Amino acid sequence: MFMNTTSIELRVRGFHLDGYGHVNHARYLEFLEEGRWDYFDRHAGLMGVLSRGDVAFVVVNLNIDYRTAAVAGDDLEVRTHLADLGSRSARMSQQITRKHDGAMVARAVLTFVLLDVANNKAASIEGELREALEPLLVS
Repeated sequence: MFMNTTSIELRVRGFHLDGYGHVNHARYLEFLEEGRWDYFDRHAGLMGVLSRGDVAFVVVNLNIDYRTAAVAGDDLEVRTHLADLGSRSARMSQQITRKHDGAMVARAVLTFVLLDVANNKAASIEGELREALEPLLVS
């Protein structure tokens, strides 16, 4: 695993399942979001800038490739890393794998922009925030 990739583990519970007995597609959004929150928690430099409230990351696109079903009792690992950093947007890459056999359950690429909260417009990723993000890039 890359140094700037974070990883969380979670167990599939009964309330995650749909009528077919596997994880409902919408639950994967929650699993991925949990991975991103953990990623930002572990990188204090990012949270310091974002906690001031004048800028925020806003998701503008999310593509999920569902590969295999996860079922109750499966232990999953969600890995997250920063894959690309542009002037106004960035992309995160995430993978969900099943622990016992390493099967790829889902993978996702999420694009976010930096929002200037006061003006409700995309802002340039520069200065302190860019300095915090650049070392986290994984190619």
